[in-house]
Amino acid sequence: MTFAPGQPQDREFDLVVYGATGFVGRLLAAYLAEHAAAGVRLGLAGRSAERLAAVREGLGAAAADWTLIVADSGDPAALAALTGRTRVVATTVGPYAKYGIKLVEACARAGTHYADLSGEVLFVRDSIDRAHELARSTGARIVHATGFDSVPSDLGVLLAHERARADDAGDLTETTLVVVSLKGGVSGGTIDTLRGQVDAARTDAANRRLLADPYALSPDRPAEPDLGKQPDAFVPRFDRRVSGWIAPFVMGPFNTRIVRRSNALQDWSYGRRFCYREVHGFGNTVLSPALAMGAAAMLGSAAVGFSFPPTRAVLDRVLPSPGEGPSEKTRRNGHFHVQVHAATTSGRSYISTVKATGDPGCAATAVMIGESALALAFDGTRLPDRAGVLTPASAVGNVLAERLRAAGFTLSVD
Repeated sequence: MTFAPGQPQDREFDLVVYGATGFVGRLLAAYLAEHAAAGVRLGLAGRSAERLAAVREGLGAAAADWTLIVADSGDPAALAALTGRTRVVATTVGPYAKYGIKLVEACARAGTHYADLSGEVLFVRDSIDRAHELARSTGARIVHATGFDSVPSDLGVLLAHERARADDAGDLTETTLVVVSLKGGVSGGTIDTLRGQVDAARTDAANRRLLADPYALSPDRPAEPDLGKQPDAFVPRFDRRVSGWIAPFVMGPFNTRIVRRSNALQDWSYGRRFCYREVHGFGNTVLSPALAMGAAAMLGSAAVGFSFPPTRAVLDRVLPSPGEGPSEKTRRNGHFHVQVHAATTSGRSYISTVKATGDPGCAATAVMIGESALALAFDGTRLPDRAGVLTPASAVGNVLAERLRAAGFTLSVD
């Protein structure tokens, strides 16, 4: 095993799962119990020793000697003690805007690497403002969005860029991620995060302006190109570039900002004319227009429904609560398949594919954050040489792509 340079090697743990009693936290712990190499020093952390013990018992012999750590997300002293004992924290405790920033700051101060599943623009912006320079000074890699938000997006674009560079095909220009197919459920934690984002936008004009900014997560906003072409896709229509009908993709407003941050953190290596969007694809059949329009209507109805108290009360009764999630059958039978269509300044074009089996937001996400955390713990000098508040592509990049292929994911470029 190799280790991240500049990080203390005498820590008690290699990796601690924070939020191990939550729905996705349990899935992550189970994944690590089955797939982490022998000798990896793992711990489980959360608010309740009793519940942590129950999780550990359910993981079988592989986890029998894992240490349990009680630490509340609102207790800075407990978080400082936790982060001082481990080289990496993987946290599933959301909504992150409510529960996450103190842990980010504790990791940044301790020089401890960090991975989460955030899909919250406002939280990531707050994390950048509070912790980026501190984490750079201590060598900590703070890596947001290491689940379905936003690993497929970030790695799909990175792979297209690297193939274009290898072919001397120039920079990326018009680039579109298309969701080809998607099947799975939704966790209560994801719903709770959506509620928080809606409330933050509804009650604060500054938040609304930030959420509308395509470069909201840029490390240097004035340096970003003013292309005039970066708005999120809102209207269903036929798109010639992808040869099919498209509609808005619910995760696009977050993922696009992560990908643009990746470009900037890598010195705009994708190109100064890089223009990126994400859409849900519906093909080009007689039913495609109706499917695209129906999907857009459903997405709009959900946003409106969470914005008004009467409809929100109904949604709160029927949607999963925090701690709940898809059934084992739904997780097993789920899948995702996305393609990144990238044009280049030379006129050549590429399509990168990222796909996997398993419910995207839970089963596949547990693999993505698990392998991200293991890469942070053990892949050391193979990782990009940067620290601070990062993205999957800028922090773990090709190392994560290799790990995910070994875990059964498809990541390719044509």
